Amino acid sequence: MSEENNLYTFENETYRKTYWHTCSHVLAQAMKRLHPEVKLAIGPSIDNGFYYDFDTPEPFTEGQLEELEAEMRKICKEKLKLERFELPRQEAIRFMEERGEPFKVELINDLPEDAVISFYKQGDFTDLCAGPHLDSTGRIKGNAIKLTACNAAYWRGDSSRETLQRIYGVAFPRKDELDEYLQRIEEAKRRDHRKLGKELGLFMMADEGPGFPFFLPKGMVLKNTLLDYWRQCHKRYGYVEIATPIILNQDLWHRSGHWDHYKDNMYTTVIDGEDYAVKPMNCPGGMLVYRNEPHSYRDLPLRMAELGLVHRHEMSGALHGLFRVRCFTQDDAHIFMTPDQMKDEIKNVVRLFDEIYSTFGLTYQIELSTMPEDHMGDEAVWKFAEDTLQAAITEMGKDFIINAGDGAFYGPKLDFHLSDSLGRTWQCGTIQLDMQMPERFELEYVGEDGEKHRPIMIHRALLGSIERFIGVITEHFAGAFPAWLSPVQVKTLTITDRANGYAAEIAAALDRAGFRAETDVRNEKIGKKIREATLEKIPYMLVVGDRDIENGTVSVRHRSGEDLGAMSLDQFLELLGREVAAKERK
Repeated sequence: MSEENNLYTFENETYRKTYWHTCSHVLAQAMKRLHPEVKLAIGPSIDNGFYYDFDTPEPFTEGQLEELEAEMRKICKEKLKLERFELPRQEAIRFMEERGEPFKVELINDLPEDAVISFYKQGDFTDLCAGPHLDSTGRIKGNAIKLTACNAAYWRGDSSRETLQRIYGVAFPRKDELDEYLQRIEEAKRRDHRKLGKELGLFMMADEGPGFPFFLPKGMVLKNTLLDYWRQCHKRYGYVEIATPIILNQDLWHRSGHWDHYKDNMYTTVIDGEDYAVKPMNCPGGMLVYRNEPHSYRDLPLRMAELGLVHRHEMSGALHGLFRVRCFTQDDAHIFMTPDQMKDEIKNVVRLFDEIYSTFGLTYQIELSTMPEDHMGDEAVWKFAEDTLQAAITEMGKDFIINAGDGAFYGPKLDFHLSDSLGRTWQCGTIQLDMQMPERFELEYVGEDGEKHRPIMIHRALLGSIERFIGVITEHFAGAFPAWLSPVQVKTLTITDRANGYAAEIAAALDRAGFRAETDVRNEKIGKKIREATLEKIPYMLVVGDRDIENGTVSVRHRSGEDLGAMSLDQFLELLGREVAAKERK
């Protein structure tokens, strides 16, 4: 396909966004035709489709969404031309006032004085919009449009303003592409970590603590197994582990800069008449640990890792299972180094990322985020840091995209967007270069020249939030965790009561070998026991009956339904041991 033709395909992000933005206008036109009393707010394209916000007191039912879809298909068949025109500010305001659209009037009033105020007209419908759009509604395939949800949303994201109804939709150039997308959505629902977390007994939420997850016994096994692996890897890569307090005084947060840049997301308290804050990040505590003793260039690089419990105030509407919580464990590390060690340390971190992510079968894309407007420090220092990050990953043969202006306030960063088994992306890992905080905390090391120097620091999170990462891998594996990670690795199922004693011997042998096992000796049919163990997503089932007692064997079944046949317990222990040691994914 030529480069010119590729401009008008869904592979081209600009065209895809334009297509979806035009769909949002078709939705708004359909709404005004069917419900002329409804007021219009905004309707942008988003990463996976489009939405439009409407002012109406009641949410739309599934039946009403279907009616809107049908009207959208009619509009597409009408092949209405989209025509752009501009109006002076006061004319634009009158134009929207005459149509009874107060939200549009507010948007016009908030535009800069020199702003171009443009509209798009399609048939009997006109909307305030900067564009761009397709040239005709006929470009949209009406049978490949789907309105997917209707949720409440605050006007301009302000909880003190009007509550609107946000209708989400998606559209594709072909019906089969829509069908494939909807199948992926259904599969995502099946894998929803909130649903699986409840079914598998991993975690819970309580009204007494919105956004504060409770880990249940099996969830703690999963979490601790994950953290054991994390610690093993970090030990091999030369990290030491520290722990810093959850609550520290406000002076510290002023010194770190967090109070000026992050205070709206922080919880505060008063102790002995002094103001304190619950930490939203681990870095200031890490600064104090470094400053606790003098350092020489021979000590560097110093890699300090921390599994720190942090608290951040999130809006209640943003909370979502383990993906967006108010309390989570961040797998931080702070690496202190000399300027000439920067590039090698960045590469060392990326190699660690590669090892751990590949263990879970997760691939990633890298995003380089550069200096934001709200930044600390000199621009020349930022440029040096950005160039160093870029050079390190380029030399490793890694591709990346630039996300201009989205760096942390103290330095540029590399964000690692993981791709799961459904092709969805999750931002988990990050590498952030910081030349500002060592300055603010007056950190030093004695150089080879005998003089004092300022170290450079890397902030680094690998899994990001442990809770969020557990949510990601729960959906990635659909709850069927690899044997090494599974809370229960083996379940022994008895066919008759006569096998109960033998099952107890097997359980003891599994425990001695260090495996996590359960036994089902209920007076139930073996088929039911197998079905239930399969639904619990336990990797292996050992079915034992009279013949197994007589032969000293176990009949091995995998949760996939594969019957591995009868084998001695020692043979099974060897099989499972190899799989766990290699951290195989099956």
